[in-house]
Amino acid sequence: MTQKELQVQRLVKEAQEAYLRLHTRRHFLKESAMGLGALAMGSLLGGCCGNSNAIAPVAFDPAHPLLPKPPQFAGKAKSVIYLHMAGAPSQLELFDYKPELMKMDGQDCPPSLLAGKKFAFISGVPKMLGPQARFAQHGESRTWVSENLPHFSTVVDEVSFLKAVTTDQFNHAPAQLLMHTGSPRLGRPSMGSWVTYGLGTENQNLPGFVVLTSGGSFPDAGKSVWGSGFLPSVYQGVQCRSEGDPVLFIKDPNGMSRDLRKASIETINEANRQEYAEYNDPEILSRISQYEMAYRMQITAPEVMNINDEPSYIHEMYGTQPGKSCFANNVLLARKLVEKGVRYVQLFDWGWDAHGDSPNNAVNIGLINKCRTIDKAITALLLDLKQRGLLEETLVVWGGEFGRTPMMENRNGINAPFKGRDHHTEAFTIWMAGGGIKPGYTYGETDEIGYSAVSGKTDAFDIQATILNQLGFNHEQFTYYFQGRPFRLTDVGGKVIRDIIA
Repeated sequence: MTQKELQVQRLVKEAQEAYLRLHTRRHFLKESAMGLGALAMGSLLGGCCGNSNAIAPVAFDPAHPLLPKPPQFAGKAKSVIYLHMAGAPSQLELFDYKPELMKMDGQDCPPSLLAGKKFAFISGVPKMLGPQARFAQHGESRTWVSENLPHFSTVVDEVSFLKAVTTDQFNHAPAQLLMHTGSPRLGRPSMGSWVTYGLGTENQNLPGFVVLTSGGSFPDAGKSVWGSGFLPSVYQGVQCRSEGDPVLFIKDPNGMSRDLRKASIETINEANRQEYAEYNDPEILSRISQYEMAYRMQITAPEVMNINDEPSYIHEMYGTQPGKSCFANNVLLARKLVEKGVRYVQLFDWGWDAHGDSPNNAVNIGLINKCRTIDKAITALLLDLKQRGLLEETLVVWGGEFGRTPMMENRNGINAPFKGRDHHTEAFTIWMAGGGIKPGYTYGETDEIGYSAVSGKTDAFDIQATILNQLGFNHEQFTYYFQGRPFRLTDVGGKVIRDIIA
């Protein structure tokens, strides 16, 4: 053993001895007082919250919080890959074909579309904006898809489209929070946290909930869209990287051997166990579990997160760029992660806030370029999962946080020279595939210009309820008690979209 290792080992031992000396008579008295208080509080809560008809809570073992758990009923899906295009892509240039809108291109927007409505960048009387892409029907389902997604158009028969999704948030951060946490305000657990809380995960050497980002920035709502809120912190998303080390500081520093790392973690966790015996705080047990997970991840994560060993045809299929940080790399990693038993993989791709690019361009070049970065990858993901027999048990979701207006945005009452679309709450498109979802189906319809839902109207709570249903949970009964009342992902709303379930 080197001199440096001996020094680290001595410091660890001294820290452990110092901690043990803290157990004094004063600590005993404090522990006793806390115990009496806990007894009193327990009797009060039992009296006001006791309910023999209440749904049995999810079994939670703080010492082993990520062990696999059975759902409330047999679900079709075992894992989820959620692809969020942060910034909100225009459904009118991708999936919602509206030839009538083209006829209105350049005309003044009818006042009826503006009265009583809120927009981010529209005031005065804007001009209508026709579709900035050509459309064609594809597959046996004859689904309309624009020229911006030529590869994806070949797999539309694997997908269910939701064409009439709505929201009540027209700013990015609140809309993203609503989509992923069930609330436009901070503090609620994300959907991935709920899922891993309810189901645990099948691979104890990897996190149950992994987050991958691309596009050069975080989503507008920041890391709160994968936070655990009031759920135990072990259920928050673990952000990994597709470039460099998958997790920062995953390698041992110079002078720290594997055995010494193990000894130091065992010493830290022994101190944590003694602290748990004193305070009975389940978060301490979660901390112990996380230390142990981090130790195991040092071996497992670099192997799983390495895409270099994938065959050349897979790299061609996905359009990956090994060694770089990009959306395609993250999509391939998502397949590898669910294949290894990770429960929930969340991809955020930033840069879809399409407000127009140039006064001389009739086509939104930014949107076209973003489509090029995702087209091959999302197509490959569905094909790859299917050929591996994983699509039926993996639910894939794609979408943004709101839609785009059929009229051109203008600011301060002046039509902008850029042919971009404003934020729109009344209609956008999300699609789902796999995990027991009906293939080659379209649910919901918007009016002739894509402004409002006319049938099959859905919202964020319906999306969440459907995802939970496919995993085996009744969204109304899947709750967590916090601050004296049960909370659920879908708040007081949500209905399962039965029409898209196979």
